Amino acid sequence: MRGEKRDKERGRDEKRADEEAEFREFMVSRWGGLVRFAYGLTGDRGHAEDLAQTALAKAYASWPRVRRADDPDAYVRRILINANHHRFRKRRVDERSGQAPAEPAVTDGTAAFDQREALVAALMELPPKQRAVVVLRYWDGLTETQAATVLGCSVGTVKSQASRALAKLRASTQLQDGSAIS
Repeated sequence: MRGEKRDKERGRDEKRADEEAEFREFMVSRWGGLVRFAYGLTGDRGHAEDLAQTALAKAYASWPRVRRADDPDAYVRRILINANHHRFRKRRVDERSGQAPAEPAVTDGTAAFDQREALVAALMELPPKQRAVVVLRYWDGLTETQAATVLGCSVGTVKSQASRALAKLRASTQLQDGSAIS
């Protein structure tokens, strides 16, 4: 009897170790993409890292459910979007980006930096859902269907939100010459 109980406990411990290793691999492989996505939503590197960490902590807490999902990446992006919305529920604070994420070295990066800074500032002027659609579609390169899955809405909603967001970005004073958005 005791031997059977010990074997069951050992089996549970091995299963938990396997799940933790699987989650660790998932987390390490997705960290950079989640931080970039969160940066697109927040415009701040520190907040982006905090949001990615929060999303991964929540994913870890419900890892069996996350890994059973049709698309675990979409599930974690949704957690991240919800965490971003939640950070404004208690107290809304106007934030401005202090720095852009590190980019590979280029010969003259000043123009690209200026464009990126202007684009992020213009993104921060968009409503949260439009910003999420733009970041998912054009920053992360997801299809309309994938973005709709992440956001939990229809493809038509993604299309209309993207259209409105792009119109606002084109008219934005932050993007005066329109070269940062096409």
